[in-house]
Amino acid sequence: MQEKLNMTMKCENFVVNAIGRRVPTIVNGQPVIPYKGLRQHRPTGRKYAPPIPTCIDYPDDGNKVVSSLAEAFKRCGLKDGMTIGTHHHLRDGDLVNNTIFEIAHQLNVKDLVWAPSASFPCNEPLIEHLQNGTIHHIEGSMNGDLGRFTSYGGMKGCAVLRSHGGRVQAIQDGELKIDIAVIAAPSADAFGNATGAEGDSACGVLGYSLADMYYADKVIVVTDNLVPFPCMPFQIQGNYVDYVVVVDKIGVPEKIVSGTTQVTKSPDRLLLAEWTAQFCVEAGLLKDGVGIQTGAGGTSLSVGLHFHEQLKKTGQKARFGFGGTTQYLVKMLEEGVLDYILDAQVFDLEAVSSIKRNINHIDLSVFQAYNYHSKGNYTSMTDIVILGATELDTQFNGNVVTHSDGLLLHGIGGWQNCLHAKCTIIPVPLFRDRIPVIVDNITTLCGPGELIDVVVTERGIAINPLRTDLLDKMRGTSLPIVTMQELKEEVDAICGVPDKAPISDKDEDTVAIIKWVDGTVIDSVRKVLE
Repeated sequence: MQEKLNMTMKCENFVVNAIGRRVPTIVNGQPVIPYKGLRQHRPTGRKYAPPIPTCIDYPDDGNKVVSSLAEAFKRCGLKDGMTIGTHHHLRDGDLVNNTIFEIAHQLNVKDLVWAPSASFPCNEPLIEHLQNGTIHHIEGSMNGDLGRFTSYGGMKGCAVLRSHGGRVQAIQDGELKIDIAVIAAPSADAFGNATGAEGDSACGVLGYSLADMYYADKVIVVTDNLVPFPCMPFQIQGNYVDYVVVVDKIGVPEKIVSGTTQVTKSPDRLLLAEWTAQFCVEAGLLKDGVGIQTGAGGTSLSVGLHFHEQLKKTGQKARFGFGGTTQYLVKMLEEGVLDYILDAQVFDLEAVSSIKRNINHIDLSVFQAYNYHSKGNYTSMTDIVILGATELDTQFNGNVVTHSDGLLLHGIGGWQNCLHAKCTIIPVPLFRDRIPVIVDNITTLCGPGELIDVVVTERGIAINPLRTDLLDKMRGTSLPIVTMQELKEEVDAICGVPDKAPISDKDEDTVAIIKWVDGTVIDSVRKVLE
């Protein structure tokens, strides 16, 4: 009976928020704040703080190594209903996250909340632990099979999706309290100092685990490369770590990073990249001292190559490249057209190597980069950001977590945070597999249209009417400047208007909520009907 009650009480007290989406005010038994509009919500109170520790409880010789992860959990007091925080730097090669919940299941612990900074297809085995009650719900991205399972209503609780910066904000504010953080570290010493830059499982940086390190009640470092004290240069500080566990292997190296991240070869996508770069040049955005983020998708990488070539041609230099790092950004640094890489995660092997050899390749804290509840962050100082989207509507609102069929197949990542850049550009095809990307109403609203400045498609470029400065600069250009409504009419003429996806319209069928960067609820995701 209790289980049924929990299932029906995932979300309660629905209202219409400031952007017109119907959202709950109670989620998993906790109050939440509906989205109020851009720059309208001001937090109150003080930052969350974990309990004060004492050296009395830790060995004088600094050796915090325990025999197993199960033993570490027992010493941390793992119990029903706790929240476990993890990071995603090992990407699809991660071998730790699944092990955590297998151990919890063996210990007969129930109703845990998993709060990853992101998930990957390798986490599909966790569906079993969602089904057997070990995991109550996920507060983090749900990719692939995990997203599909959630979309069909399989999760006991309501999923909560946040951006990378939103996760930091939630932990800092005490909204998401991490009871036990498990930090997989490619190298660590017995004291708990750790780095992602060294070892067989090297992943470059550990920036997304810093929030867990600072704010979790208990912190466990898991490594497959125990080195003599001190592990240098450390990214995780041992003074925050309770226990160290040594295992045979924390990750599969060839899957930890993608050694095959490549520029697109699609003619349509290459055109998008060319037009995007040309737009930036003609609008005067690509200039000496520019700050850029181009991402790691095939189209974005191609845009980055155009930026590289243009900067070399004009003798100009970008001040910083921001966000996830690839070999192409490293090449810009090493060829002298970029002063600094500010790096929160790496996407390929060359970037892993670069963090060790290039002094201007900086290991970045997500607190500096993305946290909206801080005294400023780097995103608003970035001049050009190139992003993707699964859907956009005629009001420039964007969706990145669901497809038109309603299935949760993506995480938000840093997408929401990057919308605050000085110019946000989204190069997207007009349709994918005969499904329109430009629609009247997006399936899930992740980012308000006021923050999306330019949409580049193979049929034309739409500039947000709010950006009168860009519209003025592009008068007389050879580029095809059109309106979003014109793009919508063209894609409808090509593809027709698809049938409505089989998605429930009932409040009680809410399976996930989307948080905005300030912690408010911007949209709800409802169950996909069988």
